[in-house]
Amino acid sequence: MFAPQEESLTRAELDRLQRRRLAELLEVVCRQNPFYRRRLDGVRFDPARDPLDVLPVTMRADLQDDQAAHPPYGSNLSFPIQDYTRLHQTSGSSAAAPLRWLDTRAGWDWWKKCWGVVYAGCGVTPADRIVFPFSFGPFVGFWSAFEAAQMRGNLCLAAGGMTSLARLQYLLTNEATVVCCTPTYALHLAQLARREGLDLPASAVRALIVAGEPGGNVPAVRSAIEQGWGARVFDHAGMTEMGAWGFEPEEAPGGLHVIESEFIAEVRDADGQRVPAGESGELILTNLGRTGSPLIRYRTGDIVRPAAEAVRAGRWFLRLEGGILGRADDMLIVRGNNLFPAALEDVVRAEPGVLEYRYQICRDGPRSDLRLIVEPSEGVDAEELCERIGERIRARFHFRPSVVLAGPDGLERFELKARRRLPDASG
Repeated sequence: MFAPQEESLTRAELDRLQRRRLAELLEVVCRQNPFYRRRLDGVRFDPARDPLDVLPVTMRADLQDDQAAHPPYGSNLSFPIQDYTRLHQTSGSSAAAPLRWLDTRAGWDWWKKCWGVVYAGCGVTPADRIVFPFSFGPFVGFWSAFEAAQMRGNLCLAAGGMTSLARLQYLLTNEATVVCCTPTYALHLAQLARREGLDLPASAVRALIVAGEPGGNVPAVRSAIEQGWGARVFDHAGMTEMGAWGFEPEEAPGGLHVIESEFIAEVRDADGQRVPAGESGELILTNLGRTGSPLIRYRTGDIVRPAAEAVRAGRWFLRLEGGILGRADDMLIVRGNNLFPAALEDVVRAEPGVLEYRYQICRDGPRSDLRLIVEPSEGVDAEELCERIGERIRARFHFRPSVVLAGPDGLERFELKARRRLPDASG
């Protein structure tokens, strides 16, 4: 499993480790991975000396085209199909078709190794009881988190096939100390607990590890979860096709550290140039331990802001301030203003009277406006709530949306990734 001393390697030592492991990966994929053998044909690259951008980037569209041309799993497979033991697929929460992804036994062990880093960074010990309140399916979700926790000796509480209320009673009865779920579902469980008279802050839960959405590092969302649970929130980031790549250290909240012993990270602008510390760009990742189905220089679509490269809390791993700021393909343009859904959520969740919400872009010729649909808490003055939200958005983003109300329980709740954007409207 993970060697904690890897976090204490100097920048130069980390670079040497990454280069060595990249060379080992390329030796395999250039010989026996059809997808990368085609992509790297004719590319001259010395892993010990050449800059990484000599290698071509890989995009999601490349993977989708490959899976369409070589169904059902594509040609990004370094070993015979009988060597693969796990199948997962992306959640399909975007307009793109889901990607199917295979792992060998060694690749799945690497997933669990990465989750071991996440747990260690969050201060989770083998004495913790961890509850997983979601239905297990082909989406990778917290599958690797569950099995990594088992390997570490934790009592793992699977809570699939239950209602949300049953899950709350289950985690309370079994005195769970850590919860793994999405930020949206953590908020929903806290709201449900209040409605049912369950005292979550008095429970044994001391930490929530959240993933699947940027909410763990959205200040208003984090605050609402921590108040509702009386527990610390830890952000985590990963992708089905990439692996579990980011964690929030216990001693340094407000950002994500890339597990650089297992991933090479680049942050680049739209022209492909590296961005300096403090500026935002797209995260490009290379995984170093998933040899059976690797990704080399993969454009994640995640917008991040690298911190200055300096020791922080004894860690040299690259820190991304504020975690994932948004998705390149999710940016909203309203009356000439650019904003990411995570920034919008930070404003909406700052109002404690909001249970759920949706948003929609309304177009009238070249003009675009934002429409918010808000489900208020019981006993809240709904008209005042809409007015306050409208004013908050105007003050922060310099435009005022239309804010309308949904009825009680009028908006769907989500276990996994929330889908809050409604189809655009015209007229």
